[in-house]
Amino acid sequence: MHSTKVGDAKLNAPHTGATRIVITEFMDEPAVAQLANVFDTVYNPALVDDRPALLAMLGNVDALIVRNRTKVDHALLAAAPKLRVVGRLGVGLDNIDVAACKARDIDVFPATGANAGAVAEYVIGTAMALLREAYTRSAETAAGAWPRAALSNGREISGKTLGLIGFGGIGQLTARLAQALGVNVIAYDPMLASDAPIWHQSGVACRQLRVVLEQADIVSLHVPLTAETRNLIDAEALSKMKSDAVLINTSRGEIVDEAAVASALHAGKLGGAAIDVFAQEPLAAGNALANAPRVILTPHIAGVTTESNTRVSALIAQRVAAYLQQS
Repeated sequence: MHSTKVGDAKLNAPHTGATRIVITEFMDEPAVAQLANVFDTVYNPALVDDRPALLAMLGNVDALIVRNRTKVDHALLAAAPKLRVVGRLGVGLDNIDVAACKARDIDVFPATGANAGAVAEYVIGTAMALLREAYTRSAETAAGAWPRAALSNGREISGKTLGLIGFGGIGQLTARLAQALGVNVIAYDPMLASDAPIWHQSGVACRQLRVVLEQADIVSLHVPLTAETRNLIDAEALSKMKSDAVLINTSRGEIVDEAAVASALHAGKLGGAAIDVFAQEPLAAGNALANAPRVILTPHIAGVTTESNTRVSALIAQRVAAYLQQS
């Protein structure tokens, strides 16, 4: 078999009956090669930004592999009558109409667990950077300003309280890393019973959302985007947090009211924020967070490292290949 890209003449050739895969966003190339050795594989990360071209090539596609930006919605599914499986290079499924896929008997495979370590490290790393306050001001030191006095009031993470909103696999791994640094961890998760064994096993205290917001020095979000979690962290929730607490969002942008976070930062009612996900991606011009103080903004990369990309890609390649070969 072979791997092709948009613009390659092979894409315009009549379908030969071979099992066909389309990959619309970046994937580790050894994993792509593994698929291409067995299946007719189209790999072009630019497809996510060329929806007409993507829809036009889906008529004979058996499998689709996406990240978080490709919308697997009714229009895409209508353009892909042969589609049998969707591989998600990540864990969030809000860009995939899972119900519509289920109605069509299309299986959806997320890369559960494969990027958990990357996200957990991002949370701990940005929490430390926000508490210490020193790592975004290198230019002043390089210019000779020597802001030693101004930067000598940073805080240590040891002894602080981390409040996790959501205590699934990523939250649990984040808790273990934090505890190794001497951090007290509390968590809120309405999907876990207060007497679930994981609370005792992890040494993490189960608390109500209000208590987590009030007691935590670091609040980190680890919940999916649902009707219940949309704008979960709004002005009212922020008002419950300590004025020097820091907020970290690696889940989904719509869970946080970005304007409310920016307002709290400008007013000195929030100690800092690390935001990796946004309501609109890429970030729109004029976003309220762009000029906010004490903020770290990253382009949806908390779960993406060299190592996690290898793990995620290999896992999805294996799962999609096994499904296609068995079905």
